[in-house]
Amino acid sequence: MTTIRSCSPADISKLNLCNLDPLTENYARKFYFDYLAKWPSMFIVAENQKGQIVAYVMGKVEEDPDYIKIMGDKYLPWHGHVTALTVAPQYRQMGLAKQLTAQLDGACEQENAWFMDLFVRVSNKTAISMYKRMGYSVFRRVVGYYSDDPTGKGTSEDAFDMRKSLSRDKKKTYIRENGESYRINPEDIYHG
Repeated sequence: MTTIRSCSPADISKLNLCNLDPLTENYARKFYFDYLAKWPSMFIVAENQKGQIVAYVMGKVEEDPDYIKIMGDKYLPWHGHVTALTVAPQYRQMGLAKQLTAQLDGACEQENAWFMDLFVRVSNKTAISMYKRMGYSVFRRVVGYYSDDPTGKGTSEDAFDMRKSLSRDKKKTYIRENGESYRINPEDIYHG
């Protein structure tokens, strides 16, 4: 039996089981603690019967400053962002990612966000397929977004910016058809 619950400060030191995957982004401990302090309802873990953290999702709500509005489609309104979603390899295919994402979606709905977004490596076909089953679609391709290279080839890798409308976005304003072919550079994304 796995329990889904809010992350606690003590859990930060127990994320290693999940972070061993080469496709999982790893951050300094301070980064995790900052997220937990700023967005406690959006840092959710799955704990097994032994007290091990076997999956987690970190998210936030954000929007670009008003002055970015003059830049047209670069402006991002109030939205939820999936910063990290990972499941330990032996706990995959059990629906934990879907459960964690649903909890995060609910937290962002309570914050009246327009949509959810996330970035995923274009080579991570398993994750892309999973996100599509959860209602996400590719909004755009960010060329060279990931500067590290888990394949060892020494090159950067593109990311898909994937999005899913929440209930506030009834007209699906922030979703795009054929997003795979819409290319932008990392510097075209505002990271305020």
